[in-house]
Amino acid sequence: MEEDNTLICYKCQKKLEAGKTYFEYLGHSFFTNILKCPKCGEVYIPEELAKGRMSQVEMQLEDK
Repeated sequence: MEEDNTLICYKCQKKLEAGKTYFEYLGHSFFTNILKCPKCGEVYIPEELAKGRMSQVEMQLEDK
């Protein structure tokens, strides 16, 4: 039996879809592919992104 790891938007009850998304964080901007709701646009930020790319931006700003 396969496990279904599909993420669903809590608000819209729609399956999240991958798409290129623009982020602005602490004055820096970047694009990344991320899961988001096709109806309301709410995004799912996985732990890897929060602890990875966003953490790198924070460290770069602290170094300045």
